[in-house]
Amino acid sequence: MGRILAAWLTLAALLANAQFKRADKAAPEKQQQQQQQPDYVIRSDVRLVRLLATVKDPSGNLVGDLSKEDFKLTDNGVPQDVAVFERTTAQPLSVSVLVDTSASTATHLKNEMDSVDRFLRALFQGGNPADRAALYSFNWQVVLEMGFTRNLARLESALRKLTSHGGTSLYDALQLAAHNLEDRDGRHVMVVVTDGGDTVSSVKFQDALEAAQRANAVIYPIVIVPITNGAGRNTGGEHALQTFASETGGKVFSAAVGPQLDRAFDDILRDLRSQYLIGYYPKNIPYSKDKFHRVKVELPNRTGLRISTRSGYYGDASQ
Repeated sequence: MGRILAAWLTLAALLANAQFKRADKAAPEKQQQQQQQPDYVIRSDVRLVRLLATVKDPSGNLVGDLSKEDFKLTDNGVPQDVAVFERTTAQPLSVSVLVDTSASTATHLKNEMDSVDRFLRALFQGGNPADRAALYSFNWQVVLEMGFTRNLARLESALRKLTSHGGTSLYDALQLAAHNLEDRDGRHVMVVVTDGGDTVSSVKFQDALEAAQRANAVIYPIVIVPITNGAGRNTGGEHALQTFASETGGKVFSAAVGPQLDRAFDDILRDLRSQYLIGYYPKNIPYSKDKFHRVKVELPNRTGLRISTRSGYYGDASQ
């Protein structure tokens, strides 16, 4: 009986050793086959790119009767199909109001706050009940004075507490406000009230612009211009604000405090009440190392009309 058991154990050991050798021999062959097989990476971007657009005629009047077929758009030069279209969209607004409280604003800050107050009142009258506003101040630092709310009394209370001192951290303010807008539903807007350019920000112009573009935020700068001659104005700062507006689909205004400032706020509100929403799913975009997609929107059959929308978006450019 012992001899039989020993024979079975010997046979089992021989079989196991043979199986191990076959597996060991097959492993390099399998590895070689795997190395010979090419890697295929299928990329599919299902992200909906949303564009807010305003259209005006040569006289500056808003045009709100266009159809989906009137708009033609390209992404990095590649034609795209419009998947979502809303005329005068009523999607909720998240409006961040950024107020320059640097030392140079001391003489006109109260008048600015009165106009901001009237703008907020008009914003909450009509429109979408889900519309919200936030208030920021910026001088040498950026302060979120009031988070997104529809409570006008709380916003007004925060406005009354603003005082002027220090430098101008405009780019820091734009970056922070953009980050706070990024995950909110609906439309994103930043209204900036300032009398000059950036002086003390820790971030650069391009950083602030990228943050705004990633947040899909439309920027409306209002430059308070108490000095009408070019010698006393910060033209470099005004040019930067113009770029923020044009790259995000907004508009820059120059106004003195009082009726001119009120009219600027009225124009912004009319734009917000007359925006088109255009959406598409990017497809057939050629590979590019540049993560910024250039988007072009045109009205080929409606000559004479001017369209304002953002210049592009950040995303995976290797579709």
